Amino acid sequence: MALTILLNGAEGRMGHAVALAAPQMGITIGARTDQGDDLREPMKSVDAVIDFSSREATRALLELAAASGKPVVLGTTGHAPEERVELLRLAARIPCVWAGNFSVGVNLLFALARKAARTLGEDYDAEVVEMHHRMKRDAPSGTALRLLEIILEERKLDRTALRHGREGITGERGCQEVGVHSLRGGDVVGDHTVIFAGPGERLELTHKAADRAIFARGALRAAQWVVTRGPGVYDMQDVLGLA
Repeated sequence: MALTILLNGAEGRMGHAVALAAPQMGITIGARTDQGDDLREPMKSVDAVIDFSSREATRALLELAAASGKPVVLGTTGHAPEERVELLRLAARIPCVWAGNFSVGVNLLFALARKAARTLGEDYDAEVVEMHHRMKRDAPSGTALRLLEIILEERKLDRTALRHGREGITGERGCQEVGVHSLRGGDVVGDHTVIFAGPGERLELTHKAADRAIFARGALRAAQWVVTRGPGVYDMQDVLGLA
C-alpha cells in the first residue's frame, strides 16, 4: 500500500537518513517536523509517524498519536526505566513499534544473544561493549540496553546485576555480574559486541553498522508493517518474524 508518514526529528542524522531512503521504498514523507514544532495539523494528513527526535518529546508525541489514532514507529532512546514503563502504557493504546535499533542484522544479533545466554550457563561471563560517535548523548545505547535486558531475562537476574565499567580494586568478578561498557569517539555509526567468556573458550557476537541507511530502511519497513496491526507495543523482532 502507498504510505504517507510524518517524520518527526527530520533535522537529525536519522531524520535525514529516513528522508533519503523513503522514496526508494515507495513511501511519501507528508510532513517533516522537529523539536518544538506543533504536530497537530501535520498528523492529520498522514498514515503513520516515524519519530527520531528526543526523549523529552516522546510523551507528548504518544499522547497526540493516541488522540489521533495514528500508528507510531519510535526510535528515540535514553528514557529512564521508570519513565519508559509509563510511556509503554501510553504506546499500547495505538499500534507502536518501539525499537532501540531498526537494523535487520542487529535484530538477528538479539535473537542469537538470547540463544547463547539460554544455552551457556553461569560459567560463561557475559559482557556487552558498544561504541558510537562522539555526538551521541545517551549511554549505554538503546541497542546495548536491549542486549542487556535479554541476558538478564534469560539468566533470571534484575538490573542490580549490571556493572557499568570498572575502576579501582573491584575484587573478583561475580558469576551473576553482567558488564556493560560504552565507548564514544569519532563518527562511529554503531558497534555492538556481546561476549560470553567461559573456561577455555570465548564466544563473541558482533555487529558493526557502517551506514545509517540500514536503520532508516528498517524504520520504514516497520512503518509499512505497523499500519496493518492493532493497538499494542511491538519491536523489530515482531516486524521481522523473529519473536
